[in-house]
Formats: sequence, structure tokens, C-alpha cells
Amino acid sequence: MKKIQRIIRDVQQHWVGDGFPVRSLFSYGGGNDFDPFLLLDYAGPHEFAAGEAKRGVSEHPHRGFETVTILYQGELEHRDSSGSHGTLGPGDVQWMTAASGIVHEEFHSRQFAESGGTLEMVQLWVNLRSGDKASPPKYQDLRDSEFPRVELPGGAGTARVIAGQFGDTRGVASTFSPINVWDLQLNAGASCTVNVPVGHTTVLIAQAGRVSVNETAMNAVELALFERDGDAIAIESQTISRLLILTGEPLGEPVVGQGPFVMNSREEIHAAIRDYQSGKMGHLS
Repeated sequence: MKKIQRIIRDVQQHWVGDGFPVRSLFSYGGGNDFDPFLLLDYAGPHEFAAGEAKRGVSEHPHRGFETVTILYQGELEHRDSSGSHGTLGPGDVQWMTAASGIVHEEFHSRQFAESGGTLEMVQLWVNLRSGDKASPPKYQDLRDSEFPRVELPGGAGTARVIAGQFGDTRGVASTFSPINVWDLQLNAGASCTVNVPVGHTTVLIAQAGRVSVNETAMNAVELALFERDGDAIAIESQTISRLLILTGEPLGEPVVGQGPFVMNSREEIHAAIRDYQSGKMGHLS
């Protein structure tokens, strides 16, 4: 059994742009405990009134990592300098590989802005190995219907496999290093044991409901970080609950970041800033 290293609770909410009220459950400034994961922002659930305003984050760059946006409620529009664009609805996932550099924007869709409603999403930053940071940008537009579902033993609930492997079932997202991303939907009174890889960084986020994880109580928007030894997590759900489980093989490389750039050295950060300012990462037209 993997032991819990620490629980993160009571994180204060702040705004990213004018469209995303987020709680940053961890970020790369806190050390390498979450390697290969760099940052996780949990946005909402937040009720937006109907209106005409264009809410979100305007043009900005990234280099050196990937952003994974998992939408649970609401609707988002994305556009980037590689020419990719798309609209995300509930259950959809956008996996954007910034790598050598990309410029993009994220806004509430026009329809969602005009009708109003609840927004709930996760944005995860995944680091890339030094040799992959120079790769060309890539965009995976993944629909909820593409993700396989696995029935958990004993009628405990279901696991939606976004990336990696859950038992014999493989997710559709492609990754640069071994990573698992699983959504678990648990029934009230259910219990299950989830097998996870030995040696991986493992993170569990309670998104909704009330659960006990390795006999430790967790409520909505709380995070458990586990030690890398061990191969399983025991979960009991007191209510209908939703969990996000992430595991990843640590990269073990230096992490030097500044805002939207995460590289291996300060010199590479300076180069990223120069390249963005000179237009080498492109712009939105």
C-alpha cells in the first residue's frame, strides 16, 4: 500500500484572467515532490451569470511542458499559434504540448458566456524531459466519448481512462513519458483498491463528495500526495464521489521555471523570453 506523504487542504481561490477562479493545489515553485507534474489548478465549481463579456485568458506563451485541460462543466474555446482550435464541452480534454514554444488563448465559449452556467475544470502542467522540450508543438483534442470506461469490482463505480493504463484498459491520450490520468466515479458506500505503479509519483484529488483514502478522510478539492513506494491505494466513499488520480514516472531533472516557461536552466529561460518577444513562438492573428 502506498503511504500518504501529505494532504493539501483549504487552498485559497484566486483568479486567472477574468474567467477562471482557481485553487492552485501545487506548483513547480514548491520543489520536485510532484515530478513529473508541475502544477495543478482546480477551477470552480463557479456559477457565471449570463452576459456579453468575453471571459478567459488572452494570448500568452508556453515552452518546455504540456498543459492538460479536463473540463467537467461549462464550455471553453481554445486557439493557438500552431493553427489548432477547438471547443471543449463537459468531459472533453485538451492536451496541448507546448514543447519548443506555442502561443494560445483560452476563453469561455460564446454560447456559454451568453447563457451562463457552472464552470468546473482542472488544468494540469506536465513536464517534458530535456530532450523533448525542443519537440514541435502538438495538440490533442479529445472527446469524452473516446475515453474507455472500466467497471470497478463490486459495483463500486467506474474509472474513465484518459491516459496510461488502468488494468488491461488503455487511455487514448499520447504521452512523452509514462503517465496515468484516471477519473473515478464512486457510488455511496463503495470501497475499492486501486493499483498504481511502484516508483511513480501518485496524486489523488477529491473533486466531489466525501471519501476515506487509506483511512484518511478527504473532502472536495483536497489533494493527497503519496510516497513512491507501494503499489495500491484503498478508497472508501461515504457519498457519491468523484476523484482524479494521477501517476507519473519521475524525470529526475532540474526544474527552472519563470511564469509560462519551464526549462532546465536559467539560460534556457532567458532564451525562451527572447524567442517569445521576437515572435519566434508565433502569434495569434
